Amino acid sequence: MLLQLKPSSTIPLVTQIVEGVRALIVEGGLRAGTKMPSIRQFAQAHGVSVFTVVEAYDRLVAIGLLVSRPHTGFFVRQRHGRDEDSSLVASVAGADFDAKWYLRRIFEHRHLSMKVGCGWLPGDWLFEEGLRKALRAMAAEEGELGGYGDPKGFRPLRQLIGESMAERQVQVRPEHVLLTQGSSQGLDLALRRLVRAGDPVLVDDPGYSNLLFSLRYQGARLLGVPRTPRGYDLATLERLIVEHKPKVFFTQPRLHSPTGSVAPLAHLHRVLQLAEAHELTIVENDIYADLDPEPRPSLASLDELHRVITIGSYSKTISPNLRVGYLMAHPDMVEDLAQLKMVSGLTSSELSERLAHGALTEGRWRKHLKSLRERLAVAHEHTGNRLAALGFELFAEPKAGMFLWARHPALADTVALSNQAAERDIMLGPGHLFSCELAPSPWLRFNVAFSQEQALYDFLQQALHKAP
Repeated sequence: MLLQLKPSSTIPLVTQIVEGVRALIVEGGLRAGTKMPSIRQFAQAHGVSVFTVVEAYDRLVAIGLLVSRPHTGFFVRQRHGRDEDSSLVASVAGADFDAKWYLRRIFEHRHLSMKVGCGWLPGDWLFEEGLRKALRAMAAEEGELGGYGDPKGFRPLRQLIGESMAERQVQVRPEHVLLTQGSSQGLDLALRRLVRAGDPVLVDDPGYSNLLFSLRYQGARLLGVPRTPRGYDLATLERLIVEHKPKVFFTQPRLHSPTGSVAPLAHLHRVLQLAEAHELTIVENDIYADLDPEPRPSLASLDELHRVITIGSYSKTISPNLRVGYLMAHPDMVEDLAQLKMVSGLTSSELSERLAHGALTEGRWRKHLKSLRERLAVAHEHTGNRLAALGFELFAEPKAGMFLWARHPALADTVALSNQAAERDIMLGPGHLFSCELAPSPWLRFNVAFSQEQALYDFLQQALHKAP
């Protein structure tokens, strides 16, 4: 099978491949059950990147033209008639398909070399030394390594979390803590406990993209609370509460993703006043707390876990592969969430939790955090200056955390720019991924740790020069 691709065309190569394969299937050139060339074979035969073929095959699977069989490859799917063919053609051609699915897939791919829009830190910024030491110590220990752990998680780690929270003015006992498989499981447990299909749910807008997608899958009605450089749009928050009577507010006051903004103390007090008056539960996503050099108050510290559930994680500071996070709440809520955790996945990994505990109690943990915060501050300064020199407007300048949120007057929507960047091996963070409505956006999220290379700014300068 050989398609006639046109690299000089304004139509992206991915779209050319999808359209070409679709035409062959619909016209009978590729019969049901036919095995497709492997990704590498297709790339070599057509002179395109492996990334381009991965995206095209993923897209063909998503619209039902191909099926993927583990360890076997991709095959043409069995079709059931012309009506189905027509619907597949429409789904390929639809603008919503590209904006809501294709760019999301680009954003999630890890193999682009410049991960400017990603949500994690480079491996050499993390606590690999402490993790390796913890691994060696655990391997040398005698005792049982098999079996299931405690449903609530490794108790010494829960106790350590409680002790560390005292420094943040949160009074926590082990009974307040549930260990999770990363912050994502913590958010998912809270979501499944508190939200039903059709429920109105308050969220930051723009907001934490993984959470927004999870809420959509749950069938929630998203009520976006606009973020400002100085915190929340409190007037809109109160209006949404009065009009829609939501019961849950998922929010990220500190070093917010994607904007990097921080809600001040007065805003936190007002949010809690509204929560008390209208019987709101607040789920505070505080996964960047360890990256913050300032001893700021949190919703949890002000509320004492009365109406607040707080989510934390060690993925941003020790290692994403460890998959150890935690949830803090009133003990009654922790009991409910522990039951949900058992139903969906039994216990979390005690081995991972013991490794996290070993790394945290390793003597260089505090030194690592101090060094990481300083390194991020330098990266913020560099990235902010380079973007400003190109004419970008910065939403906020936190000088901490991972993100800068920026827009350029020449860009009304960052979809096309993100497509172009992907072809240049650059992963951008287009603004619509963080929008409640997945609406076109002129904004981009920049991870400052991955925004140090000159090639990024060369690309942006060239793209802006060509912008209409």
